[in-house]
Amino acid sequence: MVRKPAVAGQFYSGDPKHLRDQLETFVKSEDKKIKVRGAIVPHAGYIYSGAVAGSVYARIHIPETVVILGPNHHGIGSKAALYPPGEWLTPLGTIGIDQQLSAEIRSTSSLVEEDSTAHLYEHSLEVQVPFLQYLNPDVSIVPLCLGFTDFSSCKSLGLSLAKAISTYQKDVLIIASSDMSHYQPAETARHEDLLAIQEVLNMNPEGLYSIVTGRGISMCGIIPATVMLVAAMALGASKSELIRYATSGEASGDFKQVVGYAGVMVY
Repeated sequence: MVRKPAVAGQFYSGDPKHLRDQLETFVKSEDKKIKVRGAIVPHAGYIYSGAVAGSVYARIHIPETVVILGPNHHGIGSKAALYPPGEWLTPLGTIGIDQQLSAEIRSTSSLVEEDSTAHLYEHSLEVQVPFLQYLNPDVSIVPLCLGFTDFSSCKSLGLSLAKAISTYQKDVLIIASSDMSHYQPAETARHEDLLAIQEVLNMNPEGLYSIVTGRGISMCGIIPATVMLVAAMALGASKSELIRYATSGEASGDFKQVVGYAGVMVY
């Protein structure tokens, strides 16, 4: 099974050379790459959030296997949809699904189901893949599209994910794909977003979930971010770092209705 790109030519360039040029612009070289357990990376069109995403990816080591957690924007498919064995296609070529880790995750979590339909049109996972291919052409992925909304499921899946990765016994990076506040004045968005980001920096997944849901912060990837933080902490992560924050206004010039973007690494 090969998943064809749904948003190439829209969220990022569909031309391989132009896409590489884009990625080279966003991913500034760092002398030392850090091994991290997880990261929060935005998923808007590259013109808006590519610089924030690139700032994160420039700092972290990309291992051979990456779990990508993304929100289900379209509401189709199962609540924790794991893409079946196969490949994903981007303008940079194909990338394989790590079948061993996928099987471990299925065996440890009763929430997870193999389901390709949730991934058909979903951009949140797809836009991460060219960055991973660019930095590690041999990378394989485990894409999970998440549509549930409760904290107990976040905790359950996060702990199951950590257990599966421990059994797998190889380096694994967990990417939580998320944008922050949507369509608010820039000052309001920054204030609300920094409240949520502070809970990540406090290494408090329940606090992150509670403040976002309690204040109505329109962080679309709150579930992936919470799951990632639970899993990373269960795997031994003890601190996190905000790499970059920006809003869409910096690209569009419209600061009256912005989307916020945060890049955070957890290690």
